[in-house]
Amino acid sequence: MANSYDKGDVVRLSGAFTSGGSAIDPTTVAIKVKDPSGVIQTFTYGTEASVVKDSTGNYHYDLTTSMVGQYWYRWESTGTGAAAGETYLAVKSAF
Repeated sequence: MANSYDKGDVVRLSGAFTSGGSAIDPTTVAIKVKDPSGVIQTFTYGTEASVVKDSTGNYHYDLTTSMVGQYWYRWESTGTGAAAGETYLAVKSAF
């Protein structure tokens, strides 16, 4: 079951990258967010200030939920530590 939030909540989306059980910083780290209307936006660490590195291999992006429905998000990395993983969250009306 997806996590459920109210419209207008700010949700912290975290991504962790490892290799052989140890945290690593991939060559490139990005998060793709698909809003309930189907619009996909890509945010890349080092390009957009909205993608924050917390520590080696650990990143976050704060999503403001402005629509009701499902938001899909996918963390991706390329080069050293290439990986990807996606999931979704549900947003409901506050009233």
